[in-house]
Amino acid sequence: MEDFSLSNLAFSRRRHEVRRSCAHPLLTQERVFRYLINKGRRTAWGRQYGYKDFKDYKDFQSAVPISSYEDLRVYIERLLQGENYILWPEKIKYFSKSSGTTGSKSKYIPVSASALNDCHYRGGRSLFATYFAQNFDSNLLLGQNFALGGSRQSDGIGANKYIADVSAILMKNLPWWAQLRRSPRFSVAAMGEWEEKLERIAEIIAYQNIVSISGVPSWNLVLAKKILEITGKKNLREVWPNLELFIHGGISFAPYRSQFEALIPGKMNYLEVYNASEGFFAFQDDLSRSDMLLFLNGGVFYEFVPLSELSKSSPRALTLAEVELDKHYALVISTNAGLWRYLIGDTVKFTCLNPFRIIISGRTKSFINACGEELVVENAEQAVQAACVRCQAIVKEYTAAPKFSDNAAAAYHEWLFEFEQEPLSLSEFARALDEELKKRNSDYEAKRYKDLNLSEPVLMKARPGLFYNWLKANKRLGGQSKIPRLANDRQIFASLLALNR
Repeated sequence: MEDFSLSNLAFSRRRHEVRRSCAHPLLTQERVFRYLINKGRRTAWGRQYGYKDFKDYKDFQSAVPISSYEDLRVYIERLLQGENYILWPEKIKYFSKSSGTTGSKSKYIPVSASALNDCHYRGGRSLFATYFAQNFDSNLLLGQNFALGGSRQSDGIGANKYIADVSAILMKNLPWWAQLRRSPRFSVAAMGEWEEKLERIAEIIAYQNIVSISGVPSWNLVLAKKILEITGKKNLREVWPNLELFIHGGISFAPYRSQFEALIPGKMNYLEVYNASEGFFAFQDDLSRSDMLLFLNGGVFYEFVPLSELSKSSPRALTLAEVELDKHYALVISTNAGLWRYLIGDTVKFTCLNPFRIIISGRTKSFINACGEELVVENAEQAVQAACVRCQAIVKEYTAAPKFSDNAAAAYHEWLFEFEQEPLSLSEFARALDEELKKRNSDYEAKRYKDLNLSEPVLMKARPGLFYNWLKANKRLGGQSKIPRLANDRQIFASLLALNR
């Protein structure tokens, strides 16, 4: 029997839509595909690739190449200069700006009205619909909801265009009823100077009835500590007794869970969401699970490239009907903002095929493969968490990169850790990490055999605030900015070491 509380009634229609798309996932995606192709025919891109002649997915797959941002850059620049109907048959006012973690060039991702309403906001409503169905006594509609997001960018690019972090675009366009329950006001939430913004936000929300928080875990921890300094309280439960939900994304929550549980004692719900500049893709719909439900009816058509295909000039992409459990795929999307067969840069792994559930397993450029060990972020996150439990440590931030010796000795991985709570022995922590990595990655275990190809990892301790200082020095504070957990080169690692003095 369903609960008929205000929250459930408000989201009942969206909850039924989620159930319907889960019951008929392939049909749902087929309808999204047809919708996108019909819209695409009215664009410069669609005319270039012959969308009017497409009869099915195979025609689309054969004619349209898988694209990176660099492949789409010339089309996006035309949009920024004021041309219309280039990639999508709408006038594009909003662009989400993001800078790659390993590069200096900025990306300007178009955000159409359709993407805002039918993807981002519909995805958010889907998340809340499933949440309220599991929490009949929720008080989310009775207090203030806080989201730590980004800001508008004033870099002079784009005539009459609104360029900002995607979270700022979403906050600016929220419907009036959502604005009433959001804090702080938009002028503060979208401030450009990050450190000043954190101070101002902390001063405001510290004395409000905050019932939910959302954003990147690491930045929310920074804000939480400021709030405790202002209020003199021991934990956030003393500041916000009605706090019930943290919606997180951007990075793995596993290394931060213990810190949040200490900050927020008592009953607390945690939900992961996969919401990027390019669209809303998945959300944790079941509090008893750690994976996310793939969002199928938000105007995004999904394809999946096996990692073994990525290096090929024409990689083979799979549809939902072809994917398998526990294999890593690079995510390819076609969206209602005009990103066509776009390689977003994330890798995912299916944990369930009925309904389709995923976890984010890493980035296509965030891995270490110095000797064929193929170490991905998922392996690292799980191993670090297990090592923390074994050694009674709490990790704040970390990154790793390969190191090649000048002599004939085997290569090894260097790890740089900033601890919230240090292990009693760094060497014991290194040993535990090595053992946990072997358990989770057979290629890593094989390459570590008798140190023939890969020597034991070398761990170094970062000074307090190192990762924050690096982001600040590189003008990457706030929003979704983060340092990659793994890198196959030493560019970022070396720059961090230079600051670690």
